[in-house]
Amino acid sequence: MNAPAVSIGLSAAIVSVEGERPSVLAVAHDGSQDALPFGPFDPAHDRTLELGLRKWVGEQTGFDLGYTEQLYTFGDRGRHLSSLEADTRVVSVGYLALTRQAQAPARAASDTQWRGWYHYFPWEDWRDAKPPMIDSAILPALRKFVKESPNAEAAELRRDRVNLCFGEGGLPWDDEKVLERYELLYEAGLVEEFFRDTGKAENAPALGTAMMFDHRRILATAIARLRGKLKYRPVVFELMAPAFTLLELQRTVEALAGLRLHKQNFRRLMAEQGLVEGTGKLSAPARGRPAELFRFRREVLRERPAPGVRLGARRARTA
Repeated sequence: MNAPAVSIGLSAAIVSVEGERPSVLAVAHDGSQDALPFGPFDPAHDRTLELGLRKWVGEQTGFDLGYTEQLYTFGDRGRHLSSLEADTRVVSVGYLALTRQAQAPARAASDTQWRGWYHYFPWEDWRDAKPPMIDSAILPALRKFVKESPNAEAAELRRDRVNLCFGEGGLPWDDEKVLERYELLYEAGLVEEFFRDTGKAENAPALGTAMMFDHRRILATAIARLRGKLKYRPVVFELMAPAFTLLELQRTVEALAGLRLHKQNFRRLMAEQGLVEGTGKLSAPARGRPAELFRFRREVLRERPAPGVRLGARRARTA
């Protein structure tokens, strides 16, 4: 029996924040579902995986990537349907890239657009309140998933996953468990990709907007990575203009974390961490009072090993 061929694919979750809207750059392929920019790795011409990725992103979107890091390698069977022969196994290497929409190329590809990432994961945005769909649709369906377990041990494991992922049973909501939540919803048959990958008939409303192949899984991984990294690396400043107000910085952090933060606590945190410094200039808003402009203090990278925006115990109370 011949071993299956392996094809290596490269995918990029290119993230930006405009106002209070965290977005990902989506590509429409053949008028079908949204996809992340992606393409195959060419070992004959691409010296590294990242160079291959940058080439594909440039060709598909017109973007010249800046900050980029490798996320994870995705190789589950059946999660990447394509026109390749059935005996070809696709291994996807996912990347996270950060940019500002103001840096978008003047002639970006016509089939690309910025899509809010809560369009794909509406249960992840807790800034105003707990998303109603969690209590009205997700938890009832997951309780049914637990009830339908094949045995008591499996039921206990499923129940523990529900509690951990969605903050049930007295546990807190963990903003970093984006991938775990998506995988749980996938296994419970609550997202469109489950029915597409398994060929089963859809018998429940699909939650969020599906993406091609396993790209929503890659995006979930990117969001989780970014939410976690915010707390120990100053990556948020890759998404900020060179000069910004503290409110603009807070709103960007909140948009990424999906949580509201106490204004005064946030400002105290910025002072304690030494992440920003004043420019001596004021903003010129279209309305309202001017506010002091700040910039990122790059010296902080040499001053301590983990300078980040620590959100713990500083969140605003969610209604």
